Amino acid sequence: MTDLNSKAYILGGAQTDFSRNFTKEGKGIVALLKEVVTDALHNCGLDFNDIERLGRDNRTACFIGNFLAEKYIQQGHLGAFLTEIHPCFYGVPSARYESACASASTAIDAAMSKIMCGEFDLCIVIGCELMKSVSSVKGGDYLGLAALREKEAVNVELPFPKLFGRLADETIKKYRLDENRYMDALAEIATINYANAKRNPLAQTRNWFMNREQASMRGTETNPCVGGRLALSDCSQVTDGAAAVLLASGELAERLGKNKPYIKGHGHRNAPLLFSAKMEEARTSEYILPWTRQTVIDAYKRSGLGLDDIDVIETHDCFTSSEYAALSAFGLTEPGREYEAVESGLIAFDGAKPVNPGGGLIGCGHPVGATGARMLLDCYKQVSGLAGDYQVDNVRNAMMLNFGGTASTNYAFIIGK
Repeated sequence: MTDLNSKAYILGGAQTDFSRNFTKEGKGIVALLKEVVTDALHNCGLDFNDIERLGRDNRTACFIGNFLAEKYIQQGHLGAFLTEIHPCFYGVPSARYESACASASTAIDAAMSKIMCGEFDLCIVIGCELMKSVSSVKGGDYLGLAALREKEAVNVELPFPKLFGRLADETIKKYRLDENRYMDALAEIATINYANAKRNPLAQTRNWFMNREQASMRGTETNPCVGGRLALSDCSQVTDGAAAVLLASGELAERLGKNKPYIKGHGHRNAPLLFSAKMEEARTSEYILPWTRQTVIDAYKRSGLGLDDIDVIETHDCFTSSEYAALSAFGLTEPGREYEAVESGLIAFDGAKPVNPGGGLIGCGHPVGATGARMLLDCYKQVSGLAGDYQVDNVRNAMMLNFGGTASTNYAFIIGK
């Protein structure tokens, strides 16, 4: 990525308030998409007339990340839904992308590629999910479709908490960890993410109460265990929401006259779908999630950067056990010593390598199909100095790691100026 026109620049974007319940508001997917797209265009200094002009020249396209609209809202064919927002989208290429919790990252990857090869000047990436339309039990069953359902999720209530509970078990076993030390580290991860969310005006849990004592008290009435060792405090949220990010060619970014961040490097690797197959692979690797580690390495190599160059990290904390495993994947510690990054304060908001300063999936929320776009937007905000109360000082480069299922799909992106 050396030539101006071979880079995908980030113009900006928007996120909905993740604390909202669109079903209770009587709103559906069209209202969700219209709100986030309208706000994203406005924040980037564009409007629907610009989309119409670029569309006439066939220089714009739209990419929608979504996991399971067919189940949650009984609606497919989301790629065509932007035409319900405004006539300017008539004729504009648009499609939906799906990779479970990494759906929006798949859309980002596709849009970035279209920009870098010179096919489009503007790509609108939207991640969206409406999850509060069903009960938590039914929603948990739907989420099981991101696993190898016939072997891992049939007749299993809340399959993903149980699968990531198994990740906790396997981590302790692989590295011969002291169980109390490991569980204390998970409690601290949850505490950090909830505390960070209080800085974020769009975070789902910004007004919730959670402290270290409560996060440590698992198996109680207020913090019941839901997946082996994992309790509610270890889990990401069921969320309605959307995030949109606008990617642009160098020519368009330069025309807008601003020094915009761009995607400096990326990684994309898939691991075995079956959790037990992942763990079998891990027996021959230092890392509990070796393909996640390789995804990060690929992003470092493509960017020409290393961990020392990264000032802030967004990682996929669908559960505290997933964030814990990701710490060594970034290179923050040696594998098996991830607790050191937690205990030392390295990943705290005021630490040397802050992780999830806006709350992550646990604090900010996790509308499954939107998470990758929200992560990219937060990286853009950090690099641009636009993160408000959750802004980290002196950010030059930000990195995100987003995965789908039990890290079956892995994406990493590095963003900087």
